Amino acid sequence: MRSTLLLAVCATLPSALAHWNYDRLIHKGAIVGDYYTYIRRTTNANSPITDVTSTDMRCNSGGASGASTSTYTVAAGDEIGFMIDTNFGHPGPQQVYISKAPGLAKDYDGSGSWTKIYAATTKAITDQGLQWSTDNIGSFLFNIPSTIPAGEYLVRAEGLALHGASTQGGAQWYLGCAQIKVTGGGSATPGNSVKIPGYVTGKEPGVLINIYYPVPTNYTTPGGALWPTGTKELSVVKTL
Repeated sequence: MRSTLLLAVCATLPSALAHWNYDRLIHKGAIVGDYYTYIRRTTNANSPITDVTSTDMRCNSGGASGASTSTYTVAAGDEIGFMIDTNFGHPGPQQVYISKAPGLAKDYDGSGSWTKIYAATTKAITDQGLQWSTDNIGSFLFNIPSTIPAGEYLVRAEGLALHGASTQGGAQWYLGCAQIKVTGGGSATPGNSVKIPGYVTGKEPGVLINIYYPVPTNYTTPGGALWPTGTKELSVVKTL
């Protein structure tokens, strides 16, 4: 009886301990600012969003306003990234979307168009199942497109946890929005734009999926195509 109880308790620990937040911004290989200096603080601790119809899908619970968040200046083409407060503790992809604010990023609620600029997915597919490039990462790096117009933006980190995704509503979305000001750049209009919420229904094969049985032989990331055209999904994640 005691052994059974211990096993039951232990079975719940990975799920609780594997939750995470995006809490610090990286620029040119260094962490900039303290916790949540440039990333909007959430109001749900490290809990995920599971309702894909909610406006919390933009920047997490409590992330609609950036009034208390500073905006960090980068140049178009710069490498930036996110630190994670624990690690990426559940299987699934990591993606990044960007949305131009009509004015200041701190005043923007994310109701405009979003464009996916980064996706890290499987590193291998074996007879044991999907092997993820995101396993246990504590940070990840990517580049702001060099042709993007100057202005202020929200940069949205999206970690999709699929351990419970075999039933609709079981996928978990870990989200964080950084506020940046882009200098330089070009005049390209970000393409493949989507609205959030609305960019997923929760029924896509990359969202509603049993990753354990039967063993998947492929995986398709949800949420629109990458931009600029020709950008590839990554099987290896660059970290700090």
